[in-house]
Amino acid sequence: NEASISTWYLVPGILVIVVGAASTMMSAIVIAREWERGTMEALLSTEITRAELLLCKLIPYYCMGMFSMGLCALAAVTLFGVPYRGSVGALLFISSVFMLCALGQGLLISVSLHSQLQAAEAGLFSGFLPALLLSGFVFDINSMPPVLQAITHLVPARYFNTCLRTLFLTGDVWELFWPCLGAMSLLALLMLGLVYKKLVKRLDV
Repeated sequence: NEASISTWYLVPGILVIVVGAASTMMSAIVIAREWERGTMEALLSTEITRAELLLCKLIPYYCMGMFSMGLCALAAVTLFGVPYRGSVGALLFISSVFMLCALGQGLLISVSLHSQLQAAEAGLFSGFLPALLLSGFVFDINSMPPVLQAITHLVPARYFNTCLRTLFLTGDVWELFWPCLGAMSLLALLMLGLVYKKLVKRLDV
């Protein structure tokens, strides 16, 4: 940001918050809605496997989230004048990994809570507040207390914020991207693994 324009610094962080919070909140109600409407019993009585059920709930919201990310990135460049110096392929790849984290978090909430209202509130707070306060968007992580700095390692938005700002303002710096991608991949695998474990095809859960 050689021009020291605050918009160039703030807009990529806003994209992280908007896309992450929206994806988490959308996916947080997807399974809870099935329980609330009484259609989950019909799904559980079919021959569909847990993996197939998880993919059916994951893929549509992944596509919606990636489409939203594309629109937001386009708006950042055309409406706010933020330069984009990275490659489109890098943006798609990094955004995909982050999207799996956000959707995994939302689905974990959705399989844990059977109320749409509770799931939506949990998705909003868990997707929005950590991304706002602990991603480095508002407060510099290095200036936080050590306890909070340790907690930020569990927030996927921290890594996506770093990658997105680098893509917009610097370009493809894979030496920086790979550690962030590794951390986001581990978080995504953990959350999706918990979702798969909790998505038991029984009615007594």
